[in-house]
Amino acid sequence: MECGLELHPQKTKIVYCKDSNRKGSYQNESFDFLGYTFRPRKAKGRLGRYFVAFIPAISNKATKEISRVMRSWRVHRKNEKSLEELSLFCNPVLRGWINYYGQYYKSALYRVFNILNRSLVRWAKRKYKRLRFHQRRAAQWLRGIAKRQPALFAHWQIGIRP
Repeated sequence: MECGLELHPQKTKIVYCKDSNRKGSYQNESFDFLGYTFRPRKAKGRLGRYFVAFIPAISNKATKEISRVMRSWRVHRKNEKSLEELSLFCNPVLRGWINYYGQYYKSALYRVFNILNRSLVRWAKRKYKRLRFHQRRAAQWLRGIAKRQPALFAHWQIGIRP
């Protein structure tokens, strides 16, 4: 049945879904779709054994875009705000990203949200004089708050703490 669709030669490709059962090697073994990259990744089975599965995770393009947006917030420059005010500003967007990209392979989000944790450490260094020249001490201070109040930031709730 004709429906008038055409395949774009640069956008259309056949991908080999490599996993533990399909061990061959081909030119195209991954693809991006809706902000996810589908490719072979290590997974843990029900019995605790590791195997290779063809599963999605956040794409590099989406990671860069999220990083760009978080850097544009310039959290480290908002030293007139309290930590609670910062969390009220960031949490709606963070929750949206976690709900969308955290469905599959949540550990791929750790690298993305560590950017925000580093910005929060820089914020603490600017906000409090006693932490001004002490990177490690500021990180420990923030880690203590994350332990006491894990619900303060949305990414702290899923275990991505400073």
